[in-house]
Amino acid sequence: MRPLTEQIVTDDLDLLLDALPPNIGEELRDESRRDGLLEVVMDLGRLPEARYPGREVVLSRDEVTEEDLLYVIERIGAFGDDNRAGIERTLHRISCIRNRRGKIVGLTCRIGRAVYGTIRVIEDLVHGGKSILLLGRPGVGKTTMLREVARVLADDANKRVIIVDTSNEIGGDGDIPHPAIGGARRMQVATPAMQHAVMIEAVENHMPEVIVIDEIGTELEAAAARTIAERGVQLVGTAHGNSLENLMLNPTLADLIGGIQSVTLGDEEARRRGTQKSILERKAPPTFDVVVEIQNWWKVALHEDVAATVDAMLRGFAAPPEVRQLTGEGRIEVVEEVEEERWDAPSPARRGRGGPAPTLELGLAAPGQRNGHPARESAGRRGPSPAAGPERIARIYPFGVSRSRLEQAIRASGATVEIVQDVREADAVVTMRSYYRRKPPSIREAEERSLPIFVIKSNTAYQMEQVLLQLRGGAVRQDAMTEVYREAEDAIARVIDEGKPVELAPANSYVRRLQHEMASRYNLDSTSAGKEPFRRVRILPAGAGSAFAR
Repeated sequence: MRPLTEQIVTDDLDLLLDALPPNIGEELRDESRRDGLLEVVMDLGRLPEARYPGREVVLSRDEVTEEDLLYVIERIGAFGDDNRAGIERTLHRISCIRNRRGKIVGLTCRIGRAVYGTIRVIEDLVHGGKSILLLGRPGVGKTTMLREVARVLADDANKRVIIVDTSNEIGGDGDIPHPAIGGARRMQVATPAMQHAVMIEAVENHMPEVIVIDEIGTELEAAAARTIAERGVQLVGTAHGNSLENLMLNPTLADLIGGIQSVTLGDEEARRRGTQKSILERKAPPTFDVVVEIQNWWKVALHEDVAATVDAMLRGFAAPPEVRQLTGEGRIEVVEEVEEERWDAPSPARRGRGGPAPTLELGLAAPGQRNGHPARESAGRRGPSPAAGPERIARIYPFGVSRSRLEQAIRASGATVEIVQDVREADAVVTMRSYYRRKPPSIREAEERSLPIFVIKSNTAYQMEQVLLQLRGGAVRQDAMTEVYREAEDAIARVIDEGKPVELAPANSYVRRLQHEMASRYNLDSTSAGKEPFRRVRILPAGAGSAFAR
């Protein structure tokens, strides 16, 4: 529930309603329709709509005409290269949609609100002088909090604050900025492509103590941010992404948290660390000292030492953030949010390091992720046995398979399985081989999240039952493949220590391919020997393939 803290909200909504056609604007003047209004959408030949959180309201039974669009365009500012305009001295943003000839055929009128008191939960960090990066999904309030940060630093901390305002979202439209930024100064950007240049100009020409920038999104802007931080200027900005891990996986923005590079270790160093020779490391000090993952205005997750957090995540260790929450009484509490370690997938700190998600042909249990650590090193981090504790429901995301047949298979097998509609909520994915080969967006996202992917050959209940038999207690079973990985890791450790080849137990072609891949990750050679069904993998010292292969 939202805390009952003192917040002052100003929206200048009447100025936007005055710019709308009378038959549309009058529908929104009622107090009940103003509260929570997010945006007004006007598309040529369609009914105008007002959008609220979770719902939409039709404002008129008359379709939007060219005259309606012109009525709005004549009463707002000019559209820039980013197809955005505003209303002078307000925070409202009007974005246009153009046809192929450049004619405007749609308008999105987004309500801009100044909310004072939104940074209570991070106010100590703001006054601490460290550079802060705000992350969060669209609409969560990043720009609103950024605007309040600028005001607090300028008015309460008496610092010289410069806002680089690309689309006039922070300071509003027109030459005179909105009062919500307090005493902060605002530099407008003529075109979004020049945002990085204006960032550097602000530092060189105006001697700021703080630079505030919204939506860092390009490599040039990330480089400009690093330049500003290296000059000793406090930087407060926002970027797209829900978490620090998103930035680590984003090659364009990874420089904001120090950048990620692949490093090849010497044989002795790799043996000492107990890792593969090619590892990931942070390239440089982070541009931002603190990363704030915004969940809402009164609850955030903090990474106060970005360098230490990134280093830990690259080494495969969990680095949970500090979660703060503003209570109804106005107190700040640190919330204990300990995520239960899942047996069926790598922890969030490990995702993105070990390549693609495990993909399973029918009849194999999901392999665990063991990226870069021999069995003797990883034995203490394997997590609990699936049999320990109460049964959990496994969440399956079906892609391209019959939902009715899957439900039939669930009833027939008695598996504790729930079908979900979003791959982001799933523990595993079931799909057809034909879909998997085409790699649609849902399958790619599952691979990015390192989810086990079960690939079936035919859309039959029997095939689905075989997948469900591998699900037990709400988690993907690990028993068979755990032993496969353990055997391969033990063999790799012996080859590294003794320099002699080690032969593994006979296995099918899929398991042998996994064993070859594991050997390759440690820069070891491997070969297969024998005939089916007794064909097996031999792991060989590096460079010894020709000498030991049969």
